[in-house]
Amino acid sequence: MVNSTNVNVRALLVGQGIDLRSYNPQQVLARDPLTLSLSKEGIAVLFRFGVVVMFGGTTTSENAFLTQLQSYIRSPFEQPQIEVLALQVVDDTVAHIEEGILYVPDLAMPRVQVIADILAKSVLLDDYERYAAGVFDRIEPLAERLQKRGRLPRQEHHLKRYLGDILQIQHRLVGRAEVGEKPDVLWEHDEYERLWRRLESEFEISERQAALDRKLEVIGNTAETLLGLLTDRHTLRVEWYIVILIVVEILLTLYELFFRHTQA
Repeated sequence: MVNSTNVNVRALLVGQGIDLRSYNPQQVLARDPLTLSLSKEGIAVLFRFGVVVMFGGTTTSENAFLTQLQSYIRSPFEQPQIEVLALQVVDDTVAHIEEGILYVPDLAMPRVQVIADILAKSVLLDDYERYAAGVFDRIEPLAERLQKRGRLPRQEHHLKRYLGDILQIQHRLVGRAEVGEKPDVLWEHDEYERLWRRLESEFEISERQAALDRKLEVIGNTAETLLGLLTDRHTLRVEWYIVILIVVEILLTLYELFFRHTQA
């Protein structure tokens, strides 16, 4: 367990997901989310959407834990995304954030889980914000070329991939991570809701989710529009092929009739 007054909290996005159903760890402190003790050096909180939040612990214990967890991580990342929070335990204080440091009176388990919930969602949003920004940089020139030159892009498979990525992101944000929803721990410990709301506001979870949703909507609409135009172009091309074949067939028929008439 963490017993230091200064605690370093790290949220690591380690992969696309963690198979918690198959994972049967020892030293379980709590569930929903799964919370473990790390050899009396720290605490780890695991989320099925691929995030591990570490409270305290050493680099050695953290690396050992992640190595042991590796086989349960779906599509692990070579380098995890990391969100860091400085935390100090001060007796008889009211939980608050000052100059980037979170002050709390204790590390009761519900408090730990609330903090972990916010950090986990924040690091997940950060990863998707990076993705959306990158897609914007790639898809904007395609739209500009269509506007200025009237030319459609040829990267049809890239556009389809963007649509697939957007659907996956929306599924993870809403279905798995439940970003914007209160964590389950608050149903039994509503006295920590004020802390959750304070952290939710500090990390701008709702605002970032809304901004990300707008970006994903723009990307999706752009990709769908370009794909629709490409489909129309392909359809028009097929129609011209059909017309050409009909014309060729008519010409061959006329030639055959004319040839038979001259022979007669």
